[in-house]
Amino acid sequence: MGRLIKVLIAKPGLDGHDRGAKVVANALRDAGMEVIYTGLHQTPEMIVEAAIQEDVDIVSLSILSGAHMTLFPRVRELMDAQGLEEVPLIGGGIIPDKDAEALIEKGIAKIFGPGTETGEIVKFINELKQGKKPK
Repeated sequence: MGRLIKVLIAKPGLDGHDRGAKVVANALRDAGMEVIYTGLHQTPEMIVEAAIQEDVDIVSLSILSGAHMTLFPRVRELMDAQGLEEVPLIGGGIIPDKDAEALIEKGIAKIFGPGTETGEIVKFINELKQGKKPK
């Protein structure tokens, strides 16, 4: 058996609501993944530094503040600049469908909207790490 899938969950920006991030973190742990939760008010630079230090397989952002069109691309840009091009960036929050589509076009692997079943997130991450093309 290989090492556990390691997921970094981060709350960038000024958003102070982290209940959803904690629910997802617990679901991923229950599914056998190792989860690092950075806490609230993280800058994109802090998130990428944590991803490097923790040698994570996936980075996930939880954004409810409305700054998703700035924060997701900035984290992706910093990840790519630091050699993390192969590490998928996923996330969720209050993100309109048209914005989610635009973020995926900018290299974000998946955006999960409100009400997404945690099992769907677990399945997506497992398929992604198995080299399958998740939906």
